[in-house]
Parts: sequence; C-alpha cells; structure tokens
Amino acid sequence: MIRLKSNLRHFLLAAAVLCLPTVAQQPSVHDPSVHDLAQRVDRRYNQLHSLKAQFTESYEGLGMKRSEAGTLLLLKPGRMRWDYSSPAGKLFLLDGKYAWFYTRGAAQVQRMESKKLDDLRSPLRFLLGHTQLEKELTNIAITPAPNGRFTLTGQPKGQESRVPKLALTVTAEGSITRIEIDEADGAVTRFTFTDEQPNAAVPEGAFHFTPPAGVPVMDSLPPV
Repeated sequence: MIRLKSNLRHFLLAAAVLCLPTVAQQPSVHDPSVHDLAQRVDRRYNQLHSLKAQFTESYEGLGMKRSEAGTLLLLKPGRMRWDYSSPAGKLFLLDGKYAWFYTRGAAQVQRMESKKLDDLRSPLRFLLGHTQLEKELTNIAITPAPNGRFTLTGQPKGQESRVPKLALTVTAEGSITRIEIDEADGAVTRFTFTDEQPNAAVPEGAFHFTPPAGVPVMDSLPPV
C-alpha cells in the first residue's frame, strides 16, 4: 500500500514552492495578466478533442531520485494514457471509469475509480480541460519564464496539507509545457511536455486495459 500511494502521488499531485520568489522579474507592458493567461490555458484544453505529446518525468524525494520518459495520449472525455519507454513496460491509464497502474512483470495491477482522482485536483484535470484555473487555484500569480513563456503558480483548493503550491509553465498561447510539484513531505515531481500534437488521431482502443492473464487486480484507495 505504501508503494501504491507513492506511485499514484507521482501522477496525481501538483505543486512547486510554498511562496512566490522574493525577487521576481517585472512583467513588460506586453505580458499577459494572470486572468488573460489562465483563460488562454482553459480555452486551449477545453477545445481539444485529443492530444499526443512526449513527456519526461523527474522525481526527487523520500531518499529517491529518478527520471522517466514516454508518450502521453489524451482523448476526451476523461481518457488518458501514459506509456513509458523508460522504463519500458510501465503504464498509467485512465479509461473514463478507472485509473490503472501496471508495470510489466509486476505481481498485481493497481486500480482506482477515476472520479476519486478528479477529487485530488491534480495536473490530470488541467491536461484534460476539466477545470478553470482561477477557480481551482488560490493566490494565483504569474512570473516570466525563459523562452517567452510564463509560470502560473497557486494553491490547489482542498490540497493545503499535501500540495502547498502548483506551478504550470505555459506558452503565451496557453499550451502547458511543464508541471512542477512540491509536496508537503519535501518531494518534488516535474513533468515536461514536448512535440505536442493537438487533436491527433488517437484510437479509442488505446484506452482499454486488459490485465495480463493470471495477474490479480487490486482496488486501491486514493493517497491520504
């Protein structure tokens, strides 16, 4: 169960720092406001039908450090597939009803109701376009980021004890290129997205998971 909670948290939680930088670059008159940029993010992901992108994921915390990578597929409503090429055979999938977590050769498949994942107000909600940033985040603020991008930071509502702050790095058009997470226990998780393909041809069959023969399915509780 401890390992299960840790794995799920790497996918579900989102935050970056407990407070804004004490010294921040002043935005120019041409930079968007928090409201404008948040609305651009909302519109971009609400209007998408599907999405394909490459991702890298890094994690540091609890005495561990690792970096992973793979392909992300999204298909509305509510379907998401993280296929890992490094390590090969690792999969996290939302089929609209359940979330599935499986690594090739593992003794069991882990499963959770997807509606419980939404309750965590995780990065998955932003990528699937199920939310309005200004309603989901308190104390939302904007700072310039490299390459003409911007970082939106805020406190995810309902996650004060677990996720002090969420940081989304986005383009001026509202495309999310990075999600950074600082958990209350000191762990830091970062997702970076490249080669984004909006409304890519994504087959519905990619979001159907059949457990390997002889591998039991364990229903799990969301992390506390």
